[in-house]
Amino acid sequence: MTINIILLGPPGAGKGTQARKLVEERGMVQLSTGDMLRAARTSGTEMGQRVAEVMDRGQLVTDDIVIGLIREKLAEGGKGFIFDGFPRTLAQADALGALLNEAGMALDSVIEMQVDDEALVRRITGRFTCGNCGEVYHDETKPTAKPGVCDVCGSTDLKRRADDNEDSLRTRLLEYYKKTSPLIGYYYAKGKLAPVDGLADIDEVAAQIGAALAGK
Repeated sequence: MTINIILLGPPGAGKGTQARKLVEERGMVQLSTGDMLRAARTSGTEMGQRVAEVMDRGQLVTDDIVIGLIREKLAEGGKGFIFDGFPRTLAQADALGALLNEAGMALDSVIEMQVDDEALVRRITGRFTCGNCGEVYHDETKPTAKPGVCDVCGSTDLKRRADDNEDSLRTRLLEYYKKTSPLIGYYYAKGKLAPVDGLADIDEVAAQIGAALAGK
């Protein structure tokens, strides 16, 4: 059975983590805007050349180009698609709906990963990873047993993302609420919205998503 879904939620809500689980467990195809643009830039195709030219000029890639990349991916087929990072605006939502209709496909569900802003800030700003093995830690919920040393591999190369700070995160949240949150009402009106608790543990969130997709 083919299922096409959108993962909707603010930065740090765990969309990428849940997308990877759906890819592994259901064989779905994750369409991440950032990944598609990076792949296109080095592909050597006509579309890739357009992407490279725009990005090299330091400009934002237009909706038409992103839609063109998605159209190419849909044509490749698969066991359903996960739209991660797109759409971000109402205009993009309309364009995606038209594209799916053109391809003879439907959007089955929009998973809204709900979070509490303050809890999200604590989650993100406390996060750090091992630069050697990739293990993820948190100041409050998962500190290393020995300060400054990875529990898994013993490396002292522990890092924080440059944008995992409170000011940066609050700026990204404001941008999300201004541009993307209107999509919640848009898809609710279409009967597609399925809210889940984005701050639950990973397996619980996955279970909620599975329940939302049951019977689709």
